[in-house]
Amino acid sequence: MKLGIILQSNKPEHVWNAFRLGITALKAGRQVEVFLMSEGSELDTIPDTTDFDIAAKVAEFKALKGVIYACGSCLKVRGKEASNVRPVSTMSDLLDMVERSDKVLVFG
Repeated sequence: MKLGIILQSNKPEHVWNAFRLGITALKAGRQVEVFLMSEGSELDTIPDTTDFDIAAKVAEFKALKGVIYACGSCLKVRGKEASNVRPVSTMSDLLDMVERSDKVLVFG
């Protein structure tokens, strides 16, 4: 199964839970792609908290071969560029992810 996750939040608990699900799916042998939109495109600047270790979850997700995309327009509005965490992507990339996914979930 291929799982697509659209993350539209920069709230640590939302982000943490989205990546926890992605990690669980990857460990179960599924393929997972995350598309960062709106506030979710701020992923690399969301601070870890005592309860939500965002950086560790993202690193684990990537180590398990999870794929992350980020809305280029959302990044531009925020004055951000591509990074190792989030390559710049387009609505066409999001459409492709949705079409190749068996299930798509939206967090945020």
